[in-house]
Amino acid sequence: MIKTALTGLLGISCPLVQAPMAGGPTTVALVAAVCEAGGLGSIAGAYLSPVRLRDEIRAVCQRTAGPFAVNLFAETEFRIDREQIAAAQERLRPWREKFGLPEPPVPEKFRERFADQLAVVLEERVPVFSFTFGIPPAPALQACRERGVRIIGTATTVAEGKVLAAAGVDAICAQTAEAGAHRGSFSEAGFTRALVGGMALIPQMADAVQVPVIASGGIMDGRGIAAALILGAAGVQLGTAFLRTPESGASAAYREALAHARDDATVITRAFSGRPARGLVNRFIEEMAPVEADLPPFPVQNALTRDIRTAAARAGDREGLSLWAGQGVPMSRDLPAAELVRQLMQETEAAFARVSNRSR
Repeated sequence: MIKTALTGLLGISCPLVQAPMAGGPTTVALVAAVCEAGGLGSIAGAYLSPVRLRDEIRAVCQRTAGPFAVNLFAETEFRIDREQIAAAQERLRPWREKFGLPEPPVPEKFRERFADQLAVVLEERVPVFSFTFGIPPAPALQACRERGVRIIGTATTVAEGKVLAAAGVDAICAQTAEAGAHRGSFSEAGFTRALVGGMALIPQMADAVQVPVIASGGIMDGRGIAAALILGAAGVQLGTAFLRTPESGASAAYREALAHARDDATVITRAFSGRPARGLVNRFIEEMAPVEADLPPFPVQNALTRDIRTAAARAGDREGLSLWAGQGVPMSRDLPAAELVRQLMQETEAAFARVSNRSR
């Protein structure tokens, strides 16, 4: 197995992190399988209630003795505009009619309380805590350190990475432009300026911070892993690569879309959640594109579209699904998660061997 600063830090045998894919794709079975194969499995806890989060943590502990992570969204401010919500509901009406759904009442809450979720992470003594969308309060990070919990933050620019390093994280997940799902950007520069490709971001991040860097975005095989390590990363985080595994919670329609996607099939959209995210283009995204700027922010829009996404998955209709995926999606494979991890590591070693042979 390939040893790096990240494997030593986290106590894993291969420098691979399974991305925390919130909203269904990440399952207990997937997390445990990756851990058992030597990587770091990640529970996607952002949308889970404290009770359900505790249940998932304990379920993972029953399946593996390996270290694993829980990922949460840093709590950011958002505005609730009733008129904006009403306008969004009107735009969503045709989709609800399509699936025979009534217009639901405006939710009493749009997200779980970060403090309540983190309390569960600390009480259950989870080995690794990761976060995105910003930085949790200093007391929260200090509480993790006092309990020996390793901390991983997400950055999309070198400037964000430096802020995370100053906050005392143990490692930084560098999310490149190629990455699928929600952008983790939190600096004032905005997400468009933070769309930095992997070849540019990884070496710059590795040079700028003194903690291990985890490359994330577009990495689907051992060649990508080897490239990231050569560029200065101490590990990689893969999400799209695990979506077609049998352990994934992705729906049948989602899997079918992934299996036939092209390299130019993804776009960045706010249509489903109100926050920029990369996914496969479909009719919902195309219809919402002209009014994206007027949609409610995350997590409001995310809550408003949840019933439509659920109904689309149940009906097997990809046109109403949030099909989050990175730009490497055509290289996805239908393999058991543990076997995929083993193949990825074998491919990485083979890639290094090819480079070594060519340099002789």
